[in-house]
Amino acid sequence: MRQLRKIIIVEDDVFSQDFYRLFFKKVGGEVHILENADEIIQTIQGGEIDLILMDINLKNTVLGSRKMDGIRLSRYIKEQFHSYKIPILLVTAYPLSSFGENVLEDSGADDYLVKPIVDFNVLIDKINKLVVERNER
Repeated sequence: MRQLRKIIIVEDDVFSQDFYRLFFKKVGGEVHILENADEIIQTIQGGEIDLILMDINLKNTVLGSRKMDGIRLSRYIKEQFHSYKIPILLVTAYPLSSFGENVLEDSGADDYLVKPIVDFNVLIDKINKLVVERNER
């Protein structure tokens, strides 16, 4: 896997947080597991982020007074921080069709993955692809 220096995980499920914490501990990189949108924005502003891995179905994420799911938060990040070129990988336990036909377009995210993640190679391949694409932009 390509070296990642700083990763933001946006996930409100404790089990999934633990999974990502262990996974990224093995592959390296500084991992920030966040739920609060204000903390996410501050972390983005605080330094170069190599990847954001974001759950679509967020329950408690608020930005200002507005409740944000992963689709809205992804769109906000892509619009507000477009010059940062941060790749966003959406993750969901539901078929993307349940969120609408154009989830990637609506969210501005770069790719998605359906959980549970049973094949680590799929996750690694998607991350590598996003990092390579970012470096080519």
